[in-house]
Amino acid sequence: MERLALRSIAATLILSLALAATVGCSGNPSNPNPRAATPLSTVPVDLPRYMGRWYVIANIPYFAERDYVGSRAEWTLRKDGRIDDVFVGRKGGFDHPEKRYRFLDSVTPGSGGGEWRVRLFWPVHVTQLTLYVDPGYRNTILGYPGKTLGWIFSRAPTMDDAMYRSLLAQLDAMGYDTSRFRRIPQTPGQIGQPGFASPGERD
Repeated sequence: MERLALRSIAATLILSLALAATVGCSGNPSNPNPRAATPLSTVPVDLPRYMGRWYVIANIPYFAERDYVGSRAEWTLRKDGRIDDVFVGRKGGFDHPEKRYRFLDSVTPGSGGGEWRVRLFWPVHVTQLTLYVDPGYRNTILGYPGKTLGWIFSRAPTMDDAMYRSLLAQLDAMGYDTSRFRRIPQTPGQIGQPGFASPGERD
C-alpha cells in the first residue's frame, strides 16, 4: 500500500510539473485574434452552485492533459472555503483505467468567486479564471492569463454543435485563438471525428 501511495504521489507531481512548465512556456504560437491583447475578465460565481462534476468538452491541448479521454473535473467546497479539485480521465483510450489527480484551490479575495489559485503542489500555484458560466450553471468557460490555455466544461458529457460554436464565439470575443481548441472525446465514437483530439495526436 505504501508503494502504491508513493507512486500516486509521484504521478501527481509529474502532472503538476507538466502543467507548471506549460503555463510558464514562452514557445506558444502567436495569437492572430485582433483582441488578443485585451485582458481577460472573470465573472462572479455562486460557489456552492458551481461545485460538482464538470466534463471537459474542449481545451487548448497541452501535454499535461494530452492523450486523455473521458476527462472531467470534480470540485468540492470545503468548510474552510477552499476547494478540493480532482481531475479524472483515461490516458490513451477508453479501455484504459481512470486516473485521478488531486489539487487544492483557493478563491482569490475580491474576485466574486471567479478567480482561483490552484495549488499544483506546495509551493507552486497557478491562476484559473472563470470567464463565463450560464445562468443554469450547465456550461462554463475557464481560462488563464495570457490566453495560452482554455477550457470549455459542461455538466453533461456531450454538447451539441450549436452550443459548442456559441461558446467558441464567446472565446473569440475574449481574444482567444479558437482554432487551437480541440474537443475531448467523452464517448468512444467521438475518437477520430473532425475537431476532436485523438490519443497519440501531437500538435
